[in-house]
Amino acid sequence: MDISAILNSFDDMLYTWLLIYMLAGAGIYFSFRTGFVQIRRFKDAMACMLEKKDDNKGVSSFQALMIATASRVGTGNMAGVAVAIMAGGPGAAFWMWLMAVLGSASAFVESTLAQIYKKRDGSSFKGGPAYYIERALNARWLGIIFALSLIATFAFGFNGLQAFNIVDSFTAYKSLNMDIVKIVVGVTLAVLALYMFFAGDVIGKISAVLVPAMAGMYIAIGLFTIITHIRMMPSVFALIIRNAFDFKAIFGGFTGSCLVLGVKRGLFSNEAGMGSAPNASASASVSHPAKQGLAQIISVYIDTLLICSTTVFLILLTGTWEDQGFTGIPLLQQCVKNVIGPIGVHFVTVIVCLFAFTSILGNYFYAEANILFITKNKAVMVLFRLAAAGMLIVGASNNIDVAWCLADITMGLEAVVNIIAILLLGNIALDALKDYEKQRAEGKDPVFYEENIGLTNTDVWKSGKKEE
Repeated sequence: MDISAILNSFDDMLYTWLLIYMLAGAGIYFSFRTGFVQIRRFKDAMACMLEKKDDNKGVSSFQALMIATASRVGTGNMAGVAVAIMAGGPGAAFWMWLMAVLGSASAFVESTLAQIYKKRDGSSFKGGPAYYIERALNARWLGIIFALSLIATFAFGFNGLQAFNIVDSFTAYKSLNMDIVKIVVGVTLAVLALYMFFAGDVIGKISAVLVPAMAGMYIAIGLFTIITHIRMMPSVFALIIRNAFDFKAIFGGFTGSCLVLGVKRGLFSNEAGMGSAPNASASASVSHPAKQGLAQIISVYIDTLLICSTTVFLILLTGTWEDQGFTGIPLLQQCVKNVIGPIGVHFVTVIVCLFAFTSILGNYFYAEANILFITKNKAVMVLFRLAAAGMLIVGASNNIDVAWCLADITMGLEAVVNIIAILLLGNIALDALKDYEKQRAEGKDPVFYEENIGLTNTDVWKSGKKEE
């Protein structure tokens, strides 16, 4: 039995329907319902991202944003984009960009809902789709289903994939014994991860330092490539657009087309509407839920319009995508090598390791919040941490087809529950946006009380009086 072929078949069927119709549809729906808040309130989103904590509880908006970005900005921005372009062609980039803009409206809605229904947890906050499903839909059973699917996706599916991509980056070093590399990478990641898992509330602080640093390094090499190949930019953009709208190619091989692969890799990367980032958004201490919803728009843009685009231009400007001998991380290593010489291979390896490790921490943060939703039993948490670390060892030994398919499928199952929830609860986030904009129009720094939008079932936002 070919497990890879079975997974690929299910993956194609799931994403043809799920990603294009549900996730893309939700992005379009919320873009119109919010009046394209992701464009209209871009300046506000930048300001909210940099706002200081509202009190001494939780983390800052920026730290919450970096936790979300740490999870979003992983090896999928590199290997995933490379796979999409090699399999679907340059037009996949256009559909990734489009999904970033449309999907950011869904990101606003889910993150605003997470803020509205977050719960106090000592000196911090916990929340996310499982929490707003339980509180707003009065369906704890469905919240548990979501929590379990997210744990499977991020602690096991995605983190296994991050470990695999680190191993993949070492295939460029022909003198290395890859069987030994797999063991060393898996065990090293597991030990480092366990230390961080048990170290307490430090993930936000580490992410706030590492994510901007690694993203800056990667974008810098992308900018250098653009500058040194500036004359090729018009032809590259023309190639992307021409390939994106090659309808014969799209509908002739639909599930392997640039449209489906672009949408799939774009949503895999920025996770808008998937229900992951709200787990980080809920931890922020802000004066109004819409502020963190706006801040998460920036996270989607950073992920796809900056990081994924860097990969796109590295591949297309260097012409390496036409060399069918490479894919994934090895393809990207060849691209950077063509730009800055042999040191480029080492540069990509370092960046992959940083991207993967911060992604592992962000993914764990999401999963832990959902373990706590199900149970606060300390023994269960210890076992979960050990299992999550063990998955890094398993992931380091996966093959690329199984690694990508498992991660795609678990993410898809998680997304179904969240999309249904935000479509049912979207009006609450829209009312919060109206309240935010009303206060902004009055020249105020928006402050939220549940009574302002007719709610009586939040944990944090009670005031005892209605604002006029």
